[in-house]
Amino acid sequence: MVGNPNVGKTSLFNRLCGVRAKTANFPGSTVDARVGRCTIGDDELEFVDLPGVYAIDLELPESKLCRDCLAGKLAGCTPDALLVVIDATNLARGLRLFRSIAATGRPLAVAITMTDLARARGLSLDATHLAVSLGVPCIEANGRSGTGIGPLVAGIAAAREASPQFLAASLAPTWIDDTISGIIGGPRTVGSATDRLTDRLDAAFTHPVMGSIVFVLAMAMLFATIYTLAELPMNLIESLCASLGSLVSSTLPAGDLTDMLVDGVIGGVSGTVIFLPQICLLFFLLALLEDTGYLARAAFVMDRIMCRFGLPGTAFVPLLSSHACALPGIMSARLIPDRNDRLATILVAPFMSCSARVGVYVLLVTILFPASGFLAGLAFAGCYALGAIAALVTAAIFRHTILRGKSRPMVLELPPYRVPDLRGALLLTYDRAMVFLKSAGTVILSICIVMWWISAYPKSDAPVEAVALSTRAVELTQLSELAIDDVAKTAYTDEAESLDAQAEVLTARHQQQNSFAGIIGAAVQPVFAPLGLDDRLTVAVMTSFLAREVFRSTMTVLVGSGDSDDDRKVADDLALATRADGSKLFDAPTSASLLVFYVLAMQCLPTLAVTRRETGSWKWAALQFGWMSLVAYALAWATYELVSASTDIAIQSAGAL
Repeated sequence: MVGNPNVGKTSLFNRLCGVRAKTANFPGSTVDARVGRCTIGDDELEFVDLPGVYAIDLELPESKLCRDCLAGKLAGCTPDALLVVIDATNLARGLRLFRSIAATGRPLAVAITMTDLARARGLSLDATHLAVSLGVPCIEANGRSGTGIGPLVAGIAAAREASPQFLAASLAPTWIDDTISGIIGGPRTVGSATDRLTDRLDAAFTHPVMGSIVFVLAMAMLFATIYTLAELPMNLIESLCASLGSLVSSTLPAGDLTDMLVDGVIGGVSGTVIFLPQICLLFFLLALLEDTGYLARAAFVMDRIMCRFGLPGTAFVPLLSSHACALPGIMSARLIPDRNDRLATILVAPFMSCSARVGVYVLLVTILFPASGFLAGLAFAGCYALGAIAALVTAAIFRHTILRGKSRPMVLELPPYRVPDLRGALLLTYDRAMVFLKSAGTVILSICIVMWWISAYPKSDAPVEAVALSTRAVELTQLSELAIDDVAKTAYTDEAESLDAQAEVLTARHQQQNSFAGIIGAAVQPVFAPLGLDDRLTVAVMTSFLAREVFRSTMTVLVGSGDSDDDRKVADDLALATRADGSKLFDAPTSASLLVFYVLAMQCLPTLAVTRRETGSWKWAALQFGWMSLVAYALAWATYELVSASTDIAIQSAGAL
């Protein structure tokens, strides 16, 4: 399947193949295609939905993929027939692409889409006459409604059995004009009500000021919807994973294997999979926005801003997608034509605040502003803004140094406004969800197991204090069994349970501090001391380099608050925690410093792996990690010093008063 962008090709593909489709990246290609299966008669055919192109001879990744596929140069992709999809409202452009594809000599069929829009503009099209002119089956079809799918399937079957007859006629210099004049009829109304509405909407959506305001409002509504609607399924996933962990714990005998399955596999993967609802909602809503035609207008508006920092407007969607997860954001940068533009986009995409950071933001913002919802909300929004600003500034630095050169001007066709295809959006969401889950089942699972191992080994005996508490708890339990008075029995039992809980916390803290992770943290603590971090916070930060989601769980163990689903309770417990000298562990300078660090630091090994795969070299992944860590450290140190100075001034002022 091949055609120009925005002709409805993928809608037809989804209608034909449905969920029996997957995204594929052929060897030697940087661009994705979709592959699916469809039963036609007694045959099960494999369809390849190639990316939209304006011409197959352009020096663009998507054009190269189409050339290689049509020439049979891709392993596992040698087509026996071609389905060319042509937009009825722009036949001239479609026929130009058709003529170049026809030169391959392969059997052809043509699907004509957008006929409803053509009729709304006063145009009529004679598909039968077009089929005669081209010498191949030509069928009107609509992937959204399913209209014409049956005849299209029959046309594809006929094309596979026939020899093309169109080559001689298509070589004539005035062939396209002659073909169009013979099949297009009607008054060809110009300036219809639909066109006038489109012009008015474009004037607003692409205006430098109004367009920016609309974009901000649209994105605010997008993320508000994501966080609101995702809460229930996220809680459900968390509960299911907790139940699964409890089931495994109660079924298998106690030991390292059970601990690894519960804490490493189930606990670790659930910390990532819990964000699946947010990712699915993001892709679903983005698909709907793109289908309406608005997203192209938003990219046009953002191009004015992004080009000032050396990024093309085509980087807009990858950076936007990175707010859910940097993995799909980086992968979607494949369609950026210029290599330097593409590399710059990949390198800065992880600066966007992804879903995995949200838990850390909520925790630290709640500690910083426990009594002011307004200030907490402002700080939360500031985290997103800081990440975006860091990405733009970094892009400008890279484009003036290691990635020199001007961004390629964005050539963008504004698609018509349409009612979004709900079915297509759901299929796209399903496809992206499967990609994410496969990642969670491979790379992320491996990281979780490694993270569990360095936190669980070497094994340490319970500290003396914990043993004493456990011994006293046993004595109280025995007393409760001997007690006759119910009040005394309850008091003994409650105190024993409290002592057992304290012993467990002390043992867990001792194990964490003496594990490989704890040893590394203690050794590295002097490096993080300028940011206000002690040994325990250093351990939490170091483990977060594997996956930033573990910061909260690590701190609840080290501080002894217990693992709670209540963000407020965890924040309150951490806010009351003290250092060895009795000072607050999470004072204002340290909390602010940590917040800035987590906004900017590269703490996601799967992202580094994807960067390596997409760029073809570990040097870019190393640069990404090193630069983001340096920026995070420098700005976190500056934040710590600034807040410390402000706190000192405030204390001195209060003392003077």
